[in-house]
Amino acid sequence: MPACTYCDAPTDAPVTAEDVDGVFCCSGCLEAHRVADEAGHEGCCHHNHGHDHGHEAHGAETETAFLHVRGMHCTSCEDFIETVAASTDGIHEAEASYASDMAKVAYDPSRHHESDLPALLSQAGYEAHLEAPADETADQNTAARLIFGGFFGMMVMAVYIVLLYPVHLGGEGLVSLSSKGGTYVLANVWAFTTFVLLVTGWPTLRGAAVSLRVLQPNMDLLVGLAAVSAYLYSAGAVLMGQTDVYFDVTVVIILAVSLGHYYEDQVKRRATDLLSALTREQVDEARRLAGDETETVAVDDLAPGDRVLVRAGERIPVDGAVVEGRAAVDESLMTGESLPVTRTEGDDVIGGAVVTNNALTVEVGAAAESTLDRLVHLMWNIQSRQPGAQRVADRIAAVFVPLVLVLAAVAFGWQWISGASATAALLTGLSVLIVSCPCALGLATPLAVASGLRTALERGIVIRDVSLFETAPDVDTLAVDKTGTLTTGAMQVVDAVADATTWRRARAVEQHAAHPVARAIVENRDVGPAGDGAPITATDVRSHPRGVEGRVDGDRVRVGHPEWLRSEGLSLDAPLAERAEAAQQNAQVPVAVGWNGAVQGLIVVGDTLRDEGLAVMDALRGDAREVVVITGDSSAAARPLREHDAIDRVIAEVQPAEKSDLVRGLRDAGAVAMIGDGSNDAPALAEADVGIAFGPTALAADSADVVILRGDLTHIPTVFSLARAARRRIRQNLAWAFLYNAVAIPLALAGLINPLFAALAMAASSLGVVGNSARPLPVADSRPTDGNEK
Repeated sequence: MPACTYCDAPTDAPVTAEDVDGVFCCSGCLEAHRVADEAGHEGCCHHNHGHDHGHEAHGAETETAFLHVRGMHCTSCEDFIETVAASTDGIHEAEASYASDMAKVAYDPSRHHESDLPALLSQAGYEAHLEAPADETADQNTAARLIFGGFFGMMVMAVYIVLLYPVHLGGEGLVSLSSKGGTYVLANVWAFTTFVLLVTGWPTLRGAAVSLRVLQPNMDLLVGLAAVSAYLYSAGAVLMGQTDVYFDVTVVIILAVSLGHYYEDQVKRRATDLLSALTREQVDEARRLAGDETETVAVDDLAPGDRVLVRAGERIPVDGAVVEGRAAVDESLMTGESLPVTRTEGDDVIGGAVVTNNALTVEVGAAAESTLDRLVHLMWNIQSRQPGAQRVADRIAAVFVPLVLVLAAVAFGWQWISGASATAALLTGLSVLIVSCPCALGLATPLAVASGLRTALERGIVIRDVSLFETAPDVDTLAVDKTGTLTTGAMQVVDAVADATTWRRARAVEQHAAHPVARAIVENRDVGPAGDGAPITATDVRSHPRGVEGRVDGDRVRVGHPEWLRSEGLSLDAPLAERAEAAQQNAQVPVAVGWNGAVQGLIVVGDTLRDEGLAVMDALRGDAREVVVITGDSSAAARPLREHDAIDRVIAEVQPAEKSDLVRGLRDAGAVAMIGDGSNDAPALAEADVGIAFGPTALAADSADVVILRGDLTHIPTVFSLARAARRRIRQNLAWAFLYNAVAIPLALAGLINPLFAALAMAASSLGVVGNSARPLPVADSRPTDGNEK
């Protein structure tokens, strides 16, 4: 017997093709070999070439904590927090993310308790907390600085409007600044400006100092230099008895930047507050059952198979299955589903969900892990990871700041050498510093990405890898697993030739079997009589490998595969035999019901297509993608899918281990997105450029780039629509940031912009990016948007 050319399995009935050399055990291996041969691969290769999702391992003596850090607003802040952590004994590693105002700390539990970490990282005005501080408190502190700064700033500007600007325009002020009264007024202006600079501008000055400490010049350094330079120049002028002072420049710079940061924080908080919500809801303790007693233990101490008691109003600590009880469970925090779902014995439950009524006994799952915990780590990874566009922007900003400092010095020197006064030359240099602030460049990508993540989560979509925003719009081929993805994944009655008596007897016998086919028959209410007559019971029930039998109303009733009933001596007429054969050809299960020596009826059970399945494929096909369905069904069973206009190609008889090779071959023709249920599709999901998994339990499939929590196919077009919208928003922000600097810097170098106008222009540029990112993303919920942007 020859071995399969592709997988080396025995070939009972060899499959061959004219265009392919070799023999194969099935058409799935033939197709896989054809695709692999076209791609230049040899043999069967089932290795996982998946994506690296950044899972860290620091050894057994390491624990991870997430801290909320107040005061971060740039990459220099991240570097400072990480530097402080790295210099602390007992902390192995720290990652800070100003996009989420959080830090992930890997520490030695034998050296530090988790409660010690906030004090260790709270330095230089940054405040670290284990739990997110109340937003009201933080907002009140920031608002107080802005209100008082605005009050004193208005006092400064009022003096300028009444006394200084009229003089600059060739008129006279109400009070002569050369008099004692004028000196008193200027002294008050100096004091008011000092308050604005040191109190309202404290976060900016701290950011500038931190950037110097970590040797990474940032936008705060530019702003701080401009504001402090104008302040020191004006203070020196007052001491020397001069009246040409520029305290107004300091006030405008500080207030404009502070207002911009405040608005940015509000947008950022709205875009990323789900991570804070998740961490606040994490469960630390569980009530474990020990015989008839309960003991409170740490969640980390739970092992697979342990049983925990969850009372009404409590969160389920880890993923598992209900072994006792019946209750409504609120899973909205993980799945986005607003209505509670009923869970009873045998049902899976999600760690982090809330039991709203009654109590449940839950058996801890194999991973002894909570879906909520996985979500927290996922949210950290996706919010702290940088897409390619952001990495490019960061590299540009790292070079841009020192370059601006050089340009400002050159502008000052050139103006002075050209005969301009020292004051005019200094103002030109200040204008270059102020107008060149790279705030917009630094905010362009993080805020757009945060908006995309937030929009996805609101729709029950978890994006694991933010590179999705760059890769998904360019997908050329959509590979879709049939079972559990296009189909419901649950056995249902799809056809029947049975009267009410046959149904009642079939249910009476099958209720003693645990097979999914038996459960489908017992619970069926859609095909055949729903419940005609009073329920009846079966006695003397016996199970067999291919069916079950029992005594009902004195008759020996057998329910099972038609061939088993034939072997037991029951006759099967031709019409029913033909129906049974057709069902098997369509990858369905025929169940015969018989007594008194003959088969009395036939019930067909199978996995059915989702109602929305083909409509969604039609929507994606309209987006100029090639849709390929991969299935383990026979070619005959896959024929209806081939006939649908939305599907370009169907590859049948494919074993789970072959899917990744098929995807690898498809990638040679362009980018591939793979959609599966997250279990046996994991290698194929990892092999694809974009892997999309379904259902809450799919969060455990680390190979997926996207997880659709609600298992609704209509969210697939949303994924691609969202990716296009987010990428378009990133490009808009970056284009605006580069255009602004390309226009503003030459004008400042030429001396055509004064410091006051430069401060206003810089603030307007940053607010433009923040405002653009704050706008809702135009996302299609059931159909993709126009596919022109590829």
